[in-house]
Amino acid sequence: MIKISTVIIAKNAEQIIADCLDSVSFCNEIIVVDNNSEDRTTELAEKMGAKVYESSSVNFSELRNYGLRKTLGEWILYIDADERVSENLQKNIKLAINTESNEIVAYKVKRKNFYFGKHEWPYIEHLERLFKKKNLIGWYGKLHESPKFEGEFSELDGLLLHFTHADLVSMVDKTVEWSKIEAELRYNSGHPKMTWWRFPRVMMTAFFNSYVKQKGWKAGTAGLVESMYQSFSMFITYARLWEMQQKNQKSI
Repeated sequence: MIKISTVIIAKNAEQIIADCLDSVSFCNEIIVVDNNSEDRTTELAEKMGAKVYESSSVNFSELRNYGLRKTLGEWILYIDADERVSENLQKNIKLAINTESNEIVAYKVKRKNFYFGKHEWPYIEHLERLFKKKNLIGWYGKLHESPKFEGEFSELDGLLLHFTHADLVSMVDKTVEWSKIEAELRYNSGHPKMTWWRFPRVMMTAFFNSYVKQKGWKAGTAGLVESMYQSFSMFITYARLWEMQQKNQKSI
């Protein structure tokens, strides 16, 4: 019987996939959902014993649900290619899945972010990532996906390490790719017409949330760069929304 499977979503992750797979080597089954990689991600993952499946989509929920259907484990752990399961978290995952409980069917983990390779972000996220398969209904949401499950949840000790925004080039590439989807979601939901004053409002809100509420100022220069980038990212998203609204006006 397979006790625990892990599902990893990866795209062009040849530089980081090995470290990711090493951190989940304690799992009985490793599923890699490759999202149309153009590098050696699939080759490297298969060499390390992972089961690799191809699924091309911009919808993260679809990718997570696809991986779920491929698993055979009683428990399912979800991580991304730029995440690592710390030794302490590994220990507590093993303890949780081997402790008989009819109530706890899902666990949150504490995710610590690192920007530009080594700069620790002060704010700790709390995300549902470990589920008893029979109680997991599925994932919903195109970009900011959320799980639905039946039963009670708890939280594990130990950190999930997230090495995001490795460099400015990858950050800008990601914004160009995902801002279009974000803008389309807002447009399709009937977002109010973009006027000049909405731009500074959303940009200042993004900066305040990152630099002040999440205490990005504690990360020094990296914290300032990241917080300004969050503001820039919001500008690009809403500029795309404004552009869509302008094109729609002209077509009427």
